[in-house]
Amino acid sequence: MKPHLIFIGAPGSGKGTQAAKLNSERGFKHVSTGDLLRAEILKKSSLGLEVKQVMDEGKLVSDELVIRLLQANIDLQTSQYIFDGYPRNLAQSQTLDQEVLKGSSSVAVYFEIDMGKLVARLTNRRTCKDCGTIYNLLSKKPKNEGVCDQCGSTNLVQRADDKEEVISNRLKVFQETISPVLSYYQDLGRLVRVDAEKSVDEIFQKISSKL
Repeated sequence: MKPHLIFIGAPGSGKGTQAAKLNSERGFKHVSTGDLLRAEILKKSSLGLEVKQVMDEGKLVSDELVIRLLQANIDLQTSQYIFDGYPRNLAQSQTLDQEVLKGSSSVAVYFEIDMGKLVARLTNRRTCKDCGTIYNLLSKKPKNEGVCDQCGSTNLVQRADDKEEVISNRLKVFQETISPVLSYYQDLGRLVRVDAEKSVDEIFQKISSKL
């Protein structure tokens, strides 16, 4: 079987685009911990109610809860997964290996990008509020200005977390925690670096060559 993929990269580095392409062309399932948290809450499962209480109190969801969430929603025997948004630090990397993957083959893919260019990319990102399609005013404009190509909505918005001050803070946190994670996977011989400034197809080919 193909190895599972662990996507590592700053917000806006292109992880979601590649996950969607690998899903449609190579059959991977995209596991976003944020999406799983929201889905579990909507299911109103006992785990979902526990997560909701934590979030309603304004607290961060613990690593222990995230691991339980992953264990409840993935089947390593039947599917190949892309983990996106987790792990974020060294402890989480080790826990993912020990408690979720449990020896299954996996490769960590690091999306390298100049942080200055990333700020420009993110501040120009726009999202269709109705269908969720993502555009970029620099590199992926809608065919008709202000109109979603997919659903025709004129409700293209800049997310609150795509404003420059918020982005700069997120990138600072990312840079402070990522180095030990990269060293962990590098030492295990499981790290692939891709130039996130290359074209979507070039990045896809680089990742595919490691499968």
